[in-house]
Amino acid sequence: MIRWFTGFWVLVMVAALFAGGARPEAAGLIPVPWDKLAHAAYFFWLTFLLFRFVGMPLRWVIVLVLLVGAADEFHQSFLPGRVAGWDDWLADAVGTALGLLRFKRKPGSSMWVATCKVGIHPDRSASG
Repeated sequence: MIRWFTGFWVLVMVAALFAGGARPEAAGLIPVPWDKLAHAAYFFWLTFLLFRFVGMPLRWVIVLVLLVGAADEFHQSFLPGRVAGWDDWLADAVGTALGLLRFKRKPGSSMWVATCKVGIHPDRSASG
C-alpha cells in the first residue's frame, strides 16, 4: 500500500514541477544561488522516494530522475522568462546522488555513513 501511496506522490511532484514551472511567476521565484539548493532538494526527495519506498531498481531510478531533470530544463527553454541550464541539471544530479544514500549513524560517533552500496537496494541483501 505504501508503494502505491508514494508512487502517487511522486507523480504529483513531477506534475507540479512541470505545471508550476510553466507559470509566469516561477521565473526568478528562488534567487541564485538558492535555486541550485532547491533543485538538489527536490531531486533528493524524488530519488529517495523512488528508490526507497517505490522500490525501483537503482539503475532505473537514476535514469528516470535524470531524464525528468533534463526534460524540465528542455521545457524551461521554451518558457518566457525561464532559462535552461546545465548548472541546474548538475544540481539535479547532485540531489539524485544524495537521494541514493541512506544514512545511518555509526554507534558512538558523530559520523554519518552511507549504508547502501551501488547496485544493491537497501532492503535487499547482496546475495539476492
